[in-house]
Amino acid sequence: MTAPSFLLVITDSQAARMVGAYSGQDLRTHTLDRLSAEGTRFGRAYCPAPICAPCRAAVFSGIHSHTSGPWTNNIALGENIPHMGQRFRDLGYDTPYMGKWHLDGHDYFGTGVCPDGWDPRYWFEAKNYLDELTPEQIQLWRNRLNTIEDLKREKIDASFTWANRISNRAIDFLQNGRSEKPFVMVLSYDEPHHPWTCPPEYAEAFKDFEYDLGPSAFDTLEGKPSIQREWAAAMSHPAKNGKVNAPLVFGCKAYVDYEIGRVIEAMDQQGLDNVWVIYASDHGEMMGAHNLSLKGCAGYEEITHVPFIFRPPKKERIAPAVNDTLVGLVDILPTMLDLAGAEAPPIMHGNSLKPQLMEGVVDTERATFTEFNRYEIEHDSFGGFKPMRMVVKGSRKLLIHLLSTDELYDLDNDPGELINRIDDPEYTDVREQLHKELLDWMDRCRDPFRGPEWERRPWKVNPQSEWMGLFRPRPADGYAPVVRDYDTGMPTKGIKREKKTTPSSQGDSK
Repeated sequence: MTAPSFLLVITDSQAARMVGAYSGQDLRTHTLDRLSAEGTRFGRAYCPAPICAPCRAAVFSGIHSHTSGPWTNNIALGENIPHMGQRFRDLGYDTPYMGKWHLDGHDYFGTGVCPDGWDPRYWFEAKNYLDELTPEQIQLWRNRLNTIEDLKREKIDASFTWANRISNRAIDFLQNGRSEKPFVMVLSYDEPHHPWTCPPEYAEAFKDFEYDLGPSAFDTLEGKPSIQREWAAAMSHPAKNGKVNAPLVFGCKAYVDYEIGRVIEAMDQQGLDNVWVIYASDHGEMMGAHNLSLKGCAGYEEITHVPFIFRPPKKERIAPAVNDTLVGLVDILPTMLDLAGAEAPPIMHGNSLKPQLMEGVVDTERATFTEFNRYEIEHDSFGGFKPMRMVVKGSRKLLIHLLSTDELYDLDNDPGELINRIDDPEYTDVREQLHKELLDWMDRCRDPFRGPEWERRPWKVNPQSEWMGLFRPRPADGYAPVVRDYDTGMPTKGIKREKKTTPSSQGDSK
């Protein structure tokens, strides 16, 4: 059986509600809507972290960022963490990557140096794009294209944008650079992230468009974590009377959809009938919902519920479907490996979605998890270190804010997430069940931030009186040697219980 190829497309800051197939509105996301109509749209997909680098680390490693390294922006992916490019390169694939990487620990724009595993002929992150611009053009892109009139005055067209140059390289690979080997091609568009650069006609189409935020626009944040009130007070938001008029934002979403369409059309014209097309966005943007802007230490649907679509190869003949299994973007790499006939190693936190894609399985017992630790190393926006862990199961969502007020939402009865039910006695059983699910996940994933403080919450019923955990050797990743036990020096065979010791004799073990 011939191994399939993959086209993985990622946009930045595009929540599920900002795609027509999810919202039911005409947002001019025609390419994404068509992909949804031709494949499987996951209706309840969540990002591993509502911030760029931690989410991308999970996407490209299959491992949540607390373990893979980038637990906040501008921390590099661990050198001991094999990523998607390396794994598929070693499986005999071509691996072109065009666009935002954000995992070298340098800055937003990156170093411009292609990491091992990806094809350096096509590598094109922000630094490479900047190298093609003059200093004046860089200033124009970053600071002086804030209105439709600015776009018109500067005669901005597609050729100026990073998205267009990403697509051009992708089309060049498809038409001229492809070998006989299967490929994993990643298109990582920065758009529709700020500064929302697009040709003016795309923004003009949304000049009078008002997006209705719904009840969340009127959230007073009463009973919510203090960081959210501080966040709302510090940053203005564009909502007015519960609606948002943001032509550049919505225009940029429509424009990047067009650029994605160019690549898919070029691929289809090549007659490639054994390619999975996967689309997702790393997180959303608040845009005034809950009186908040951008993204940060919160778990609201506006920033954590993301679009996630698989279009199968033509030869698979899978009927289009909407699947409401709770899934996460950390499942992308394990799924790709499974579809390619390779086994995902035990170190990965994600799981294959092949049963959902090939058989239409809907797993109602599945939960999904999201984390946040800090916005960025360089500055203290959004409150500095604010560790948060979130679990969603069924229609209930629990967030533990280690240093603040916890949150519990009933998405069936309160889809706007206005009422924090963390202290509501009617939700005690739900809260305790979700809390156990979350603690078990932190333990299972070897979350380095785990500890008794996550368990001993003010509302907790019968908290544990003793914390003496298990020794958790690093699971096999398919590359590194087997971990050796500290006490014996021998290869480990799995989890073992630590010895009971007095504090004075614990020493430096584990």
